[in-house]
Amino acid sequence: MTAATIELSGRAGGAVAVPARALDELAGRVRGRLLRPGDPGWDGAAELWNAMAAAVPALVLQPASAAEVAAAVDFARDHGVALGVKGGGHHIAGTAIASGGLTLDLSGMREVAVDPAARLARVGPGCLLADVDRATQAHGLATPLGFVSQVGVAGLTLGGGLGYLTRRFGWTVDNLVEAEVVTADGRVLRTGPGLHSDLFWALRGGGGNFGVVTGFTYRLHPVGPEVHGGLVAWPFERAGEVLAAYRAITAAAPRELAVWLLLLHAPPAPFVPGRWHGRPICAMAVCHSGDPARAGRDLAPIRAIGDPVFDLVGPMPYTQVQSYLDDTEPKGRHYYWKTEFLAGLDDGLLARLPELFAGCPNPEADIGLLHLGGALNERPGDDGAVGNRGARFVVGVKGMWAPGEPEADRYRQWVRDAWARLRPFSTGATYVNFQTADEGDERVRATYGANYGRLVEAKRRWDPGNLFRANRNIRP
Repeated sequence: MTAATIELSGRAGGAVAVPARALDELAGRVRGRLLRPGDPGWDGAAELWNAMAAAVPALVLQPASAAEVAAAVDFARDHGVALGVKGGGHHIAGTAIASGGLTLDLSGMREVAVDPAARLARVGPGCLLADVDRATQAHGLATPLGFVSQVGVAGLTLGGGLGYLTRRFGWTVDNLVEAEVVTADGRVLRTGPGLHSDLFWALRGGGGNFGVVTGFTYRLHPVGPEVHGGLVAWPFERAGEVLAAYRAITAAAPRELAVWLLLLHAPPAPFVPGRWHGRPICAMAVCHSGDPARAGRDLAPIRAIGDPVFDLVGPMPYTQVQSYLDDTEPKGRHYYWKTEFLAGLDDGLLARLPELFAGCPNPEADIGLLHLGGALNERPGDDGAVGNRGARFVVGVKGMWAPGEPEADRYRQWVRDAWARLRPFSTGATYVNFQTADEGDERVRATYGANYGRLVEAKRRWDPGNLFRANRNIRP
């Protein structure tokens, strides 16, 4: 390498020497900042939510438009440079960063335009869930997004997307009506049904494999602004009773009611009675998004469990429900998860969950069930790459700890062991947005099942050189 070049990680491995003038040319094509380590703003631009997955790029570009994204794509493609794309940076596997390469930080592209008459929202790729919910709720509208407000909309959507409204309206991508995307050859395309339809199909769940999406248009639905939601919990000693009730509740629940179940240690939060701090509990996170007049009746089976440790379920803004679990996932911790889709809740699974949690060595770990059954199950399996139309629940084993934790290896092993004992109940697939970095290609294939071959064909057409590979990768 000479003074006239800069060394970056190559797309195919190793290093590539890029002429310094090429960087100057890239900087000249964009209004956004091209950052190097140590520059003001570098730390935030290169930071990821999961500190365990942290990687360091050599350069970060903060584009302000699709044209500037295209300039960066041209640069990375022409010089063989590894390319990462960061929306919210919240994927557990750290897929946003290409170590030693160029990362696009899309956080500056954070506009939301709501058309309440058409019930559509045009959303920039740097938006977080909170940005979209705040804008759409001003009109009493929403689209199914996740359930932690600091998650990035782009990554959530491209992986399929699930949340409290999934039972009513399907995967997030079932509500995606159009996408603007910069493809590997540097073109800016508008995609939708009947318009580059194979690319649009692949974007609906196929992850970041096919381009940089610079705009999403979502269908909106009347929701809120006030819903019934919150948390309610019981002693862990009643886990068998609570789990049996949960199965009955989810079997009969109207689609307006979504209930997550968590086995966890009670946090030292103001709403938890002091004598329960640190003790194991069974909790339900609740969102009733339907007619408020029916909420009392629909929530009655939860209240019938009786004698809770605490009960915070009541009327509140939908945006508050969407941020209720934020404190359970603070940025900068180490996270390690394993998850599976479930077709149902059988006796063996319900018996195993409290048994596994009783042996948990990590005070910040939990085991959770997310109820998804409803609208997503009514579409064909090939309606979007997301597939998994037989999924009715997600089961997850989640570990969290501080950087430098001396018990980290033990905590990780507990997650793996618990996961191994839950896998027999799985559909054989998992949500791609929950996959960790140590899950290989076979997990990606299993997740997409019969749709995987069609995804490979789309990859061959739209990204034959596998420029977009810092993701749960579909290989051409």
